[in-house]
Amino acid sequence: MIRLFTLPGEKRIKAGHAGTLDPLATGMLPILLGEATRYAEMGLNADKSYRVSFDLSYQTDTLDCEGEVVARFDGVVEHSALQPVLDAHSGPIEQVPPAYSAIRIDGKRAHAMARKGEDVIIPARPVTVHAIKLVAFDFPQLTLDVDCSKGTYIRSLARDIGEALAMGGCVTALRRLSTGGWPEAMMVTMEQLQAEPQACVLPLAQWLREMPEVALAEALASRFVKGQRIQLPTEPGQPDPGDQELPVRVFSGEQLLGTGILKSGHHRTVLHPSRILPSAQQRYI
Repeated sequence: MIRLFTLPGEKRIKAGHAGTLDPLATGMLPILLGEATRYAEMGLNADKSYRVSFDLSYQTDTLDCEGEVVARFDGVVEHSALQPVLDAHSGPIEQVPPAYSAIRIDGKRAHAMARKGEDVIIPARPVTVHAIKLVAFDFPQLTLDVDCSKGTYIRSLARDIGEALAMGGCVTALRRLSTGGWPEAMMVTMEQLQAEPQACVLPLAQWLREMPEVALAEALASRFVKGQRIQLPTEPGQPDPGDQELPVRVFSGEQLLGTGILKSGHHRTVLHPSRILPSAQQRYI
């Protein structure tokens, strides 16, 4: 993919993702290019939404249908038993990630240790499941929509729901519907990307869309890109940090300069540069 955006004879452009997907999974995977990679953590730390289907009749070592079956379960789950269990797995919960995951244990990837037959002990960690919606249930298949915080493993959630029902919980299909509130309509296929790569790219300013905007005049823009703190003139519509520190995106005209932190001073609001874009430095320095 990087080759699609690198001009012949020029240095290969940097690229980075904003949240890995399980090998089984499809759906939204934000890719950042060039200087936008400096803001990849905004996707890594963002809330995410998924649609997951899992089978209650068996479980595998990887917690999905690509693994080896380790247990099968008899019996039937009635529809009326589902909602109390789903409610119990909503909100702040403690979750043990899968052994087959990219988590590092003493410098080693958990999945690499698991494939070698080594013991993989991962402590439970706090995550938040904002909402679980029952989409379909035709025993043993259960399909849910899940809105959750960063770090939530949907395979672990399926396992835990299955265990609460005294059943399995093997993921058979998983699709990420959204990262950080971006709608499904924003996704593009590899075929679209290869056919019209530039048409698939959004401005970095849209990735930073949730940050309030601060506009600087040319003289102040030059100071900002040099890393200088700026006392902002009082103007209508200026973001007010109040008693907090407020992250903002900083512009001069239509040029995105980078991001900063607004803090209240004695008499004026002060803008502290935090990340300055190389493209802005090239223009103003």
